[in-house]
Amino acid sequence: MPSGLLAATAAVAVLTLTATACGPEEDNASGTTPSASADRADGKITIPDDLKDRLKEHGIDPDKWRDGEWKNWDKDQWLREAQDFVNPIIEDLWDPDRMREADKPPENPVDNDISGDDGVTDPTPAPVQAADVATPYHDNAPEAGKLLFDGPKGPMVCSATVVKDPANPGKSNMVWTAGHCVHAGKAGGWYRNIAFVPSYNNDNLSAVELETAPKEKVAPYGLWWGKWAQTSEQWIAQGAATGGQGAPYDFAVLHVTPEKGSTGKSLEETVGSALAVDFNAPAVSQIADMTATGYPAAPPYDGQKLLRCTDKPGRLSVRQDEPTMYRIGCTMTGGSSGGGWVSTGSDGQPALVSNTSIGPVSAGWLAGPRLGKEAEGIYRAVSEKYAGQ
Repeated sequence: MPSGLLAATAAVAVLTLTATACGPEEDNASGTTPSASADRADGKITIPDDLKDRLKEHGIDPDKWRDGEWKNWDKDQWLREAQDFVNPIIEDLWDPDRMREADKPPENPVDNDISGDDGVTDPTPAPVQAADVATPYHDNAPEAGKLLFDGPKGPMVCSATVVKDPANPGKSNMVWTAGHCVHAGKAGGWYRNIAFVPSYNNDNLSAVELETAPKEKVAPYGLWWGKWAQTSEQWIAQGAATGGQGAPYDFAVLHVTPEKGSTGKSLEETVGSALAVDFNAPAVSQIADMTATGYPAAPPYDGQKLLRCTDKPGRLSVRQDEPTMYRIGCTMTGGSSGGGWVSTGSDGQPALVSNTSIGPVSAGWLAGPRLGKEAEGIYRAVSEKYAGQ
């Protein structure tokens, strides 16, 4: 398999490192669209009336959906448009065993090479060996976590980051990830049962230990279900599992809610931290280094450990008419998609400046989008949608 081939870094049952393989929502989603949430009533999970109505508009029985109809991936049941996002909580669907199942490595070969691009591309960086994040993860990367979701081929996994919410200072329920981790792009629609697990496997238990570990050890800060998701129009229109199509716009923002009902604390308060997002990061030449963090699941990794790479970024152009991406040397593989890239922001403080999007099948480097006006539009739209909530 040629080393230059791209692959989305989401560890899905049928992908391998391919150019962005999951992704969703448009930049200017209306703040009036009903939220995709599930509330608790008398200790039981219920689907709100607004969400029931939206499901029914697509011929979906809400109760049947919650009881397993979501497994029907008929093209007529694949919700695609921005306003179609629905993600009702199915309590205990993501038990520890199913979380591990989501760590299957990608398998599809990628058949597109970007070595002949005509844009600005710096020399391929030397591989940087991914290093273990010290345990407990929460003490060293409290904003990092794993993103779980279902696709037609089964449970899948990405990485994600808790970010600040301008409309709710200190009380953010916002999570940043890759677009291809929530929406399939031009060939599909929204993924299902999307849930964020901050500090997954916080104590770095071995695979054997995880087989008998209680949920509290696997997900010490709980599961947070996607209440709303938004990605770029470019990803929805162009995003593909291989080849880098849509990769410069491969970012997404989630607004999440706890699986077990409100505790009175936001996600930011629960984990104790959230990263600022910088949409005006310095030029590549002015950046000393970037640190990418994630849960790689394709060999030689198994998706159970949080790793990171630090390197000075270079430039990568997938297509001449699209924005140039950041690129760093890194041996992380599928499953690291969506993980945050942190550098010094324009205010001199650590900030999220990109996310893992693509890398070669053979590993060795990762690339992430530069966050400009499209990314900021998505971020602010999600924030404003839940202002004051």
